[in-house]
Amino acid sequence: MPVLATLALAATLAGTVAASPASAAGLPRGHDVSAYQKNVNWSSARAKGAQFVYVKATESTTYRNPYFAKQYAGARSAGLVRGAYHFALPDRSSGKAQASYLLGHGGAWKADGWTLPPALDLESNPYNRKHGCYNLSKGAMTSWIRSFSSEVERRTGRPPVIYTSTRWWNTCTGNSRAFASTHALWIARHGTKTAGTLPAGWSYWTFWQHGSNGKLPGDQNLFNGSTTALRKFARGY
Repeated sequence: MPVLATLALAATLAGTVAASPASAAGLPRGHDVSAYQKNVNWSSARAKGAQFVYVKATESTTYRNPYFAKQYAGARSAGLVRGAYHFALPDRSSGKAQASYLLGHGGAWKADGWTLPPALDLESNPYNRKHGCYNLSKGAMTSWIRSFSSEVERRTGRPPVIYTSTRWWNTCTGNSRAFASTHALWIARHGTKTAGTLPAGWSYWTFWQHGSNGKLPGDQNLFNGSTTALRKFARGY
């Protein structure tokens, strides 16, 4: 299905820009994990309500989550819709190179109803706090994201989900609206009743990471729609 149609579906299902975790009990719950969670008990996570998960696959072009294959397969076996995410380090190599690395190490997408589109994790530089935007200009950062996205879409047929916070996005891309009409948003905002003001251009979120602790292993997330809509989003229509 065309990207705009997919996003239109998400917009229709969203209803509101933000929802409280406490009042959004009907929304599908999920989580995201990395090597830090190691051997996840997926059947337990499913029993506690998990319906989807994003698993860290890669970082830059030098790191692969050593637990990825086991985590990814385990989530599917337990009946979770799952996807892979890439932690971006835009100062290390091009967006195209990092997208290729992700796709070559577990980040591919297929329209089977169980696979979420790859996600691009964009957040403050954890290796140099003085350069939270990776020492890139706003224009250069936007170009880097476009390079990553274009390669993912060229090879999978879908653009990546963009994970970010409003503060990082508006600071590091200069309030860019270049991706809002074509990319699903995974907003990071913890410990609040709502997802708050969204990054420039987006009027709704598709995923909301609302906490780092909870019933599920790793970070806690919600999907902005029904379980049926989650499966449709995974299939691409």
